[in-house]
Parts: sequence; structure tokens; C-alpha cells
Amino acid sequence: MHHVGVLALDGVVPFELGIPARIFGAARDRAGNPLYTVTTCSLDGGPVRAEADYGLTVTHDASLLAVVDTVVIPPSHALGPIREEGRLPAVLRDALAAIRPGTRIVGICTATYVLAAAGLLDHRPATTHWREAERLQRMFTTTRIDPDVLFVDDGDVLTSAGVAAGIDLCLHLVRRDHGSRTANDVARSCVVPPWRDGGQAQYIQRPVPDPAAAGTAPTQAWAMERLADPLTLSDLAAHANMSVRTFTRRFRDETGTTPRQWLIRQRVDLARHYLETTDWPVDLVAHRAGFGTGVSLRQHLHAAIAVTPQAYRRTFRPTTTDAAPAAAAAGAA
Repeated sequence: MHHVGVLALDGVVPFELGIPARIFGAARDRAGNPLYTVTTCSLDGGPVRAEADYGLTVTHDASLLAVVDTVVIPPSHALGPIREEGRLPAVLRDALAAIRPGTRIVGICTATYVLAAAGLLDHRPATTHWREAERLQRMFTTTRIDPDVLFVDDGDVLTSAGVAAGIDLCLHLVRRDHGSRTANDVARSCVVPPWRDGGQAQYIQRPVPDPAAAGTAPTQAWAMERLADPLTLSDLAAHANMSVRTFTRRFRDETGTTPRQWLIRQRVDLARHYLETTDWPVDLVAHRAGFGTGVSLRQHLHAAIAVTPQAYRRTFRPTTTDAAPAAAAAGAA
């Protein structure tokens, strides 16, 4: 069982502290067995002062970090010299230095400061809450901060934007570890979307749009039912009864991404579903997902998750008995 260790620092934000236990704790295999165990620790094993008006009792100390498979650090509102000077207290520096090579390390929101100060983000991409992105970039010039995305997966080191983006990142890890089917089950259990389109750019404060203006959500729903069709930007704009220019601007304001990028994301997710749940050849998966050819699917899947369709299917394909009903249903559709 994959062991996740969560490090609660003084000033920890309770909402984000609870995300790993809630998301990973909801992940089950087909027999209902838990796929992760989650353990919380503090630096000294003693109580932790939360950002809210209460403390938290923690019974494990930071020696836990040396034996787990994934380390998650939630944000804190008391980072002090870490945020101001980029300097780690000695006890935290030693705790992070004891993490085994190959351990996956996750920073949620402002915990990106902790990873950067530890040297874990040198010459790597990362993100944080959009309000902190500019400051973080000035302090750690060799880190490539992307202020627009919800999370960044750089293999063994991952970072997320603020607050609920920690949910997106933890669901992404479940999906990476066990496939879309398991991640979707977790999302349903936790009553959250399995994937949020766009990035945190959509949440950055902007002038309020005209409330009388029609949105693009109906067109998104319409397109989701037609992903196999060769949809063009003009098709989408015509359905929304807008000019291409207006539709593109409004779509980006609402989702944080372009219509083309959004369509590719939806088609990649649909292709992953077919690869997991059917025996279809790659060319048929590509056709049903709207990519047209297997070559196009391979290019887009590799760009999104850095694997080929065959490798993805080998990793996440369920047993034949599990796949048969889904394949039959898809064929009937």
C-alpha cells in the first residue's frame, strides 16, 4: 500500500491539511480495499498551531518523512523567514534532507516556498497561489513559476495553486497511480469534479463581465456530446451565436484556456477512458475520441501525460471481465 506522509507546519491551513487524507483515503481498488494509507506528522510530534482559532494534536514526528512513499506539505500562514528570506529553519531543513531519494514530494499552495527554499525546485517548473507567484519568482529566480495553472507535475516533485487546487493535484496523483476510473470514483465520493478545465488564470480578479452576456457553458456541453466530430472554432462560435473573436475571448475569460486547448483536453480524457475500458485498436480509439488518426492520438497523449496509448493501456487496463461490459456499452453507443 502506498504510504502518504503529510507534514503539518505551525500555522497550517486546516482545509488544505485535510485534502490528502480525504482524497487518498477515498481511493479503493475494485474489491474495496484502500490503495493508500495517510499519516500526518509535525516536526517534533507535538501539537501544531493551525491558521484557524484552534490547535491540532499530531502524534508522529518528522522521522515519518524518511519512510513514506509520498510527502505532502500543505500551506501555512506562518512561514516567516521562509517566505521573507527564502531560508529554512534548521529543524525543517534536516527533516526534508532525510527524505529518501525517489520519494514523491508535493507542495500545496504556499508550501511551494518550502520546496523552493529547500532547493527542490531549482531549474524546475512550479506553481503556487496566483497572489504569491510574482514574489516567489523574484525570490527563486531559477524556478520557472507558472501563475496560470492549477498544478504542475514535474515527475517526483509536484506543486499546486491555492486552496481547492490541492484537490485537483491529489486527484491527478490518484489518476496517475491508478487510472481515470479510480480517480473518477474518488471524485464522485468526495462530490468534486474529476477534472477542472483551464487553470487558476480564470480566478484572478478581472473586471466583472456584462451579466447580460450569454456564457459559453451551453456550447461546452454541446461540444462534449460531439467530441468525435471534426469541430472547428467557427462551429463552436456559431453554436454560441457569437463571432469567433468574441467567443474566443469569452471562452478564455470563463475557463482560463482556449477553445482548442479545451477540446484537446476533453478528447485526451475520452481517449484515456476508452483505453482503460475497451479492447479497441488505437486507431478506433483515436477516431471515437475525435483525434482522427492513431498518430494524432499518440502525439496529443504524449504531450499531455508523456506516455504512448499502448503504455497507458498496459498500466491502467482493468481485467478482461471488468472491461467487457464497458466495451459492449461503448460499442452499442
